[in-house]
Amino acid sequence: MSEDDAGEPAPKPHFHGHRDRLRTRLREHGAEALQDYEVLELLLFQLLPRRDTKPIAKDLLARFGSVSEVLAAPRRMLLEVAGVGETVADGLKLGQAIALRFARDGVRGRDTLGSWQAVLDYCRTAMAFEEREQFRILFLDKKNQLIADEKQQTGTVDHTPVYPREVVRRALELSATALVLCHNHPSGDPTPSQADIAMTRTIVDVAKPLGIVVHDHIILARDGHASFRALKLI
Repeated sequence: MSEDDAGEPAPKPHFHGHRDRLRTRLREHGAEALQDYEVLELLLFQLLPRRDTKPIAKDLLARFGSVSEVLAAPRRMLLEVAGVGETVADGLKLGQAIALRFARDGVRGRDTLGSWQAVLDYCRTAMAFEEREQFRILFLDKKNQLIADEKQQTGTVDHTPVYPREVVRRALELSATALVLCHNHPSGDPTPSQADIAMTRTIVDVAKPLGIVVHDHIILARDGHASFRALKLI
């Protein structure tokens, strides 16, 4: 019922005042003034207008650890959290897609080597929280600007098959003159394995005679990243 027995409008649920205060803080001070669970609350407000979303936001963070990991979590795992249905899962995955496009826009049209933090941010957004290993390649032109970003392979929790000649063939198709290789370690440890090192050196050896440079191979994980260039592995 929308009115009580006296014909007066029913009182608003207790969380409406909290929502108004959060929105005011966002408008006046920006998102930096909000805690992580409050950022999620604001998103969930739009998806669940008649629910108190603070408990759901806190449960999501307790389950996954951070806003980034909530957005990157597999749909099936999101649906295991109380209060999360298909509508919320759709909204969270849309949030992930927006974050990925925002990060990608920071790389496009710029000298990749001169915008290295933007490259790392994009790769982390795209891969760091995936459950299975993925192998991606950033194809660059002579100005080190991004031509294409492609996911080449998806493997298991600890292995992705990579075929060096296929990597180089695709680079030639795109007229790329440089590559940045990226893959993730779902274990959380970005330390390169001996197989990672051997595979990377094979790609370098196949690409070099064709005038294609491998600038770096980045391994992304929840606990950070590893750069083959910084480790002097290439």
